[in-house]
Formats: sequence, C-alpha cells, structure tokens
Amino acid sequence: MHETSPTVHLIARPSIDLDGMRAYLADVGGASWLERRLEEADGGPNGGELLVEFGGRACYRSWEPGLNVNVTRVRADRREYFENLLRSAHGSVLEHASYSFALRNVSRVFTHELVRHRAGSAFSQESLRYVRLTDIGFRVPPALEPLRAQVLAIVEQLEEFQRDAAGQLGIDDEGVPFHVKKEVTSALRRLAPIGLSTDIIWSANLRTLRHVIEMRTAEGAEEELRSVFDEVARVMVREAPLIFQDFERSADGCWEPRYHKV
Repeated sequence: MHETSPTVHLIARPSIDLDGMRAYLADVGGASWLERRLEEADGGPNGGELLVEFGGRACYRSWEPGLNVNVTRVRADRREYFENLLRSAHGSVLEHASYSFALRNVSRVFTHELVRHRAGSAFSQESLRYVRLTDIGFRVPPALEPLRAQVLAIVEQLEEFQRDAAGQLGIDDEGVPFHVKKEVTSALRRLAPIGLSTDIIWSANLRTLRHVIEMRTAEGAEEELRSVFDEVARVMVREAPLIFQDFERSADGCWEPRYHKV
C-alpha cells in the first residue's frame, strides 16, 4: 500500500463564443455592452462571469438604457451588478456556467458524500468493477493518527488479501475471459476499506459550487471534505471572484457567504 493526500485539479471552465453573442445582440440591441466588457477585460473576458451576466441581462433586456421602457437605470459596474444578482437571489442564471474538477486520491468516504449533491452536478468515478486493487492508496485521518501503525497494518493485510485471492482464483491465467475478471474484481472490492484512495471527475455549475462549498467547509462537515473543499473554494474565488465576492473564510476554514441559498 502507499499513503496518499487528496489533490484538486481544475480541468475545464466555460468558453464563450463571441461571434454568437454579437449576432444575438445585433438583433436585440445592446452590442455596446459586450464591447465595453471586452475592453474592460483587454479582450480576454472571464468566461463564467460573462456568461452569467449575459443570461441575467437577457431576462430584463437590460443591456443598455432604452431597450426596455420599464428599465430606467442599468448597472454598468460589474461588481455592483453581480452583488445585486446575489442579493436578489437570482440564482438560476448561475447555472449557465459550469466548471470541472479532477479530484485525485480522495477516499470512497468522500465520494459517497459528494455524489449526494446531484442537482447541477455530473460525476465520473474510477470503477472498482474494472480497476483491480493491487496497490491500495490510503490516507490516515487525523483522528486515527494515534493508531497509525495499526491502521496501516490492517490496510496492508487487506491489500495482501486482494492479491492472494486473485492468484488463488486464477483470474490472470491465460485465456480467462474479461467478464470473469470483472466479476471477481467486483467481488473483491467488498473486502477493501471504504477509506481507500480513488479518483472522481466532478462538474458543477456556479450555483451548485456556492452551495457545496458552504455546506462542505462548515464546522460540522467531515474533515476530508472540509480540506478538499477549502481548496475548491480557493480555486473558485480566483476563477469567478465576482460570483464569490460575498464569501469570507473564517480562521477555522469555514467559507461563509453573505447571501445564502442564491
């Protein structure tokens, strides 16, 4: 076995089709809004934030004054616009922008809790029906540090069982069909620790990210989830600072928003 630590990798962020945006705005009005945003960003806009603002302004046709006679004032400042969006709980527009993470060496304890956040998420997890446990990765949780030697000994025994059982059942013998290997591999995972290290790809929209970060860094959350989502929060504050402008990190690692349930 080998000891591991979870790592967080952002692997995808929103990409904008500026030609499509321009074509739409040329038809409904408001092309000056996009050109102003591009100028402010020196031609390299924040894709997630631009997409959210685009969706929000489409709801009220608030690209610029005069397009909607009911709208007499249009917020031009980006930070002010997003704060009003958060304050008024117009959270549906946050769902347009999604980000993808590769979460490496997290435990099955972690993934069992993560997949409960189904709304606004997509998951692709390493399958232990197909992946043989010949070398178990494991992280000793802080609460078990006083028993580290015993914990690692148990995991090593379980790993040894995985290899011995596979040998005794002959699944690596020449000519063994793949479906037999899969059946045995699937059965053997029942004798593996739930704390073993695994990988999962997680995609989530901004609304879901705000919710999960708040929930899974809270004081009562499981310690591994708190640690991983502390890093996810740091990533998202860099990626979409205006969407996360109301979040503050407390000394004990809680990320708390000013506007809840947006």
